[in-house]
Amino acid sequence: MANPFAGEVAVTIGDTVIDAKLTLGALAELESTLQTGSLVDLVARFEGGVFSSRDVMAVIVAGLRGGGWRGQAADLLAVDFPGGPLGAAKLAATLLARAFAVPE
Repeated sequence: MANPFAGEVAVTIGDTVIDAKLTLGALAELESTLQTGSLVDLVARFEGGVFSSRDVMAVIVAGLRGGGWRGQAADLLAVDFPGGPLGAAKLAATLLARAFAVPE
């Protein structure tokens, strides 16, 4: 079960649920993958609603990797995320928010 205080978000892929999170290594991979500005720029795009589907997939893949998943982004091309593309965008935004939130 995902622990939001540890930055985890439950991600369903088929019949499997993975507790994804953006670890430091996953964030470094995310920066390398996107090659566009900083993580602050990425968060600002999500906050402003001007993110791309590439941004969404990159965040989800990084979060899954942070949770121990060893797949590739191409493995997710046929995955139907709960809630469709909007659900995937919310999932990515939640991963980012939890990575940078201070537990209360």
